[in-house]
Amino acid sequence: MGLRLWIAAAVFAALALLPLAGQSFYLTLVSRMMIFALAATGLNLVLGYGAMVSFGHALYIGIGAYAVGMLSSAGVHNGWLQLLAALGIGGLAAALIGLVCLRASGVAFIMITLAFSQMFYFLVVSLKQYGGDDGLSIDARSDFGGFVELNDPVTLYYLIFALLVGLLFLFHRLVHSRFGMVLRGCKSNERRMRALGFPTLQVKLTAYVISALACVLAGVLLANLTRFASPSYMHWAVSGDLLVMVVLGGMGTLVGPVVGALLWLSMEEAASSLSLGWPAADELLHTHWLALLGLAALLVALKLKDGVYGVLVAREEKVQ
Repeated sequence: MGLRLWIAAAVFAALALLPLAGQSFYLTLVSRMMIFALAATGLNLVLGYGAMVSFGHALYIGIGAYAVGMLSSAGVHNGWLQLLAALGIGGLAAALIGLVCLRASGVAFIMITLAFSQMFYFLVVSLKQYGGDDGLSIDARSDFGGFVELNDPVTLYYLIFALLVGLLFLFHRLVHSRFGMVLRGCKSNERRMRALGFPTLQVKLTAYVISALACVLAGVLLANLTRFASPSYMHWAVSGDLLVMVVLGGMGTLVGPVVGALLWLSMEEAASSLSLGWPAADELLHTHWLALLGLAALLVALKLKDGVYGVLVAREEKVQ
């Protein structure tokens, strides 16, 4: 078994065993990390395998979170209905937006996805009955009728972990299927794939919708974890974070986005709470910790162009 597989096994073993430590703070923190890992994995399907640089996937996280929040505020706490509504609305939005975005490529594609995300962001901010810019508090977590109890932090943690593992297995089968081969062919040379008779637009649109639904699911889980839905979930900065997670871990690898999300959010937590023992220096660090985080990401990008996990994959492929 190669080094990359040992590292992947160690990461997932650590995630599986973390609740045994009994620290509620780390349980919540790592639950959040896994939720964003799930969203980054979804984005990686179109970014890493389809070369579609989407700057609007945060929109779908927001749709998932607000589907839970709005239905909960209306007295609908049934988790199955909330999940169905989130996936239905998110899938429809992704299909319509994808049809528009996929007519373009390159910078135009990036800007269109960004524009749609910001349009929905300002739409939610204008909904004062749902908290507007302040966000929407959720009075109760989703009720799945005894199938799973989300009020138990450990149960919620393992549900997120199971969904992440399940999504990775699904994507592994997907990218190694005929569909995945066509998608990767579009990344290499879409014009040639069209000349060979492959329906490239349909394949790319399907991949875009699937990746969006993964982010919708992440939004549903995030709303249940925090019991809050915020317009900031849809902000372009969150889409940027997802892109960084994918690139940091390794585009076009299954486990790379998970590693990238864990590293990025760990660095974010460490940088925001770093203390040097000098009041003036600590105040400067706590005010400008994002600059420190950006510097760390820049160093990784310069030294490990395939990502922290992706460089192991690339090295083993060269050996083979």
